[in-house]
Amino acid sequence: MRSWRKLVAIATVTLTLGALGACSAERSDDAGGDGSAAPGDTLIGIAMPTRSLERWNNDGAHLEGLLQDAGFQTSLQFADNQVNQQISQIQNMINDGADVLVIASIDGTALGPVLQQAADAGIPVLAYDRLINETENVDYYATFDNELVGQLQGEFIVDQLGLKDGAGPFNIELFAGSPDDNNARFFFKGAFDVLQPFLENGQLVSPSGKVPANLDGWTQIGIQGWSSATAQSEMENRLNSFYTDGKRVDVVLSPNDSLALGITQALLGAGYTAGDFPILTGQDGDVANVQSIIDGTQSMTVWKDTRTLGTQVARMVEQIVNGEEVEVNDTESYDNGVKIVPAFLLRPEVVVRDQIQEKLIDSGFLAPDAVTGL
Repeated sequence: MRSWRKLVAIATVTLTLGALGACSAERSDDAGGDGSAAPGDTLIGIAMPTRSLERWNNDGAHLEGLLQDAGFQTSLQFADNQVNQQISQIQNMINDGADVLVIASIDGTALGPVLQQAADAGIPVLAYDRLINETENVDYYATFDNELVGQLQGEFIVDQLGLKDGAGPFNIELFAGSPDDNNARFFFKGAFDVLQPFLENGQLVSPSGKVPANLDGWTQIGIQGWSSATAQSEMENRLNSFYTDGKRVDVVLSPNDSLALGITQALLGAGYTAGDFPILTGQDGDVANVQSIIDGTQSMTVWKDTRTLGTQVARMVEQIVNGEEVEVNDTESYDNGVKIVPAFLLRPEVVVRDQIQEKLIDSGFLAPDAVTGL
């Protein structure tokens, strides 16, 4: 089913904040001159980075379910955080006749050659949550407002410590995400922009000295592959080297929940307890981290309801297939080095302990028995 692809190339991008419900456009049984397509004849390739993080398992299963419910064939692949494996999986999807590719990339700069193959075959590409860089062959991008994620973390720290009221100094340790993940820079930028004035005036002090001189240095404190174990080891090294003779950590900027898990283990191992735990940020609303928030060892998580992301991506896939205008709400922010990629951004939100029931459980994001102690 390829006849609608020429229509995709000339589809007009519309700037609208319409509802996230599934597209209701009717389709004919066969691809027609109006660009509509029979779902059962349409294969959607879904490339996810890894099964090792809870959120990617959830994202992949949710998106696949939405597309299958809409009648599409799907090919869902996880790449174990191995770039070559993801490239091979995408090549297989192309060879299998995929009509649209949805890709959450491992390395946003490594997919140029395989996406050229997709372009040569006339296959549109939608980047899922992570921007694909240095190629013109990415048509759309759907994600959460990733810079806002960091801003929310930074603002939480400022508010909890009373920095705007002049409180301090406080000892802070900064962590950033995986250097090969384009989103990690946005997360760190959002937080760094908020925290930098307080680092410069001495209200926040980093005994380890691991504070980038400017934003471009964020990769120096990045944790490859978002590894909990690597974050734990790094935090242990900092504690053993810079926190002796009674010096204590007051706050740790962790960009996501996976790193927060490792950082938590390092702090517990160093004798910190729930009653005097440092402020510790996170992101994703993973079950283990929500439990940590209940237990008093993690302070917050920035929740990205990935169900809404899946719903929006499924909607965009249907619009692509049907030759319709594809819904985006940002045509300025996401420069991949070759082009500005039209994007749809969703808004994340902070969750603290007393909001877990309402936001995460009552909404159905977590099962009622997923955590204890509320």
